Amino acid sequence: MQVLRARIVGWVTSFRYPVFVTGVQPSLPVPPLSTIFGLLSAARGWPVTPSHVSVGYVFFTSGRATDLETIYELSSTPLRAKSNVVKRGLLYKPELYLYLDDLSFEEALRSPAYPLLLGRSSDLALVAELEQVTLKRPGGPIPVGHTLLPFPTRGVAGPVQALPTHFTDSIPRKAVGTRPFLLVTNFHQLRGQDFWLDPDHGWGVFLHGRS
Repeated sequence: MQVLRARIVGWVTSFRYPVFVTGVQPSLPVPPLSTIFGLLSAARGWPVTPSHVSVGYVFFTSGRATDLETIYELSSTPLRAKSNVVKRGLLYKPELYLYLDDLSFEEALRSPAYPLLLGRSSDLALVAELEQVTLKRPGGPIPVGHTLLPFPTRGVAGPVQALPTHFTDSIPRKAVGTRPFLLVTNFHQLRGQDFWLDPDHGWGVFLHGRS
């Protein structure tokens, strides 16, 4: 299968757990699909959803840290803002290998319509490498990990978290496609027709989307 592979890097990032609203804000170990489709929407300049493109990814980070961050909690009646300090989990030097089955995204990733973000609004990212590659069907078990997989996936154990695939473009935004996913932080030897092999790196890729 011919796909577009982008290596996207940043300085620091954080992926919020949906269940944490105040207090400590830990980071998911891998980006949710909503982050991926948000990044692609910024590149294209209009909302991109799982019905438009299939995506797969492998994600790495060089370390973790905890930062103290000032946030402002708004109330509407009367309109006022109250400051608060929270502990936020950060991932240092994120590196995302992103796979897209729609080659037309190459132009958008080379010249994005809006700044690319990998996480929050302050987590700027850039496309370090972009090329078309051929994924192959594996002949046996291949390493699959550092990614998000549907729950359940045979042969994989790990934290399970309900996450949306994307958000609506209306205000207020609404989560769409929420379902359980496995947060896979290590490589597992897996086999099956659900995976593709990137022969350049020797790891497996699971494609989400086109639904």
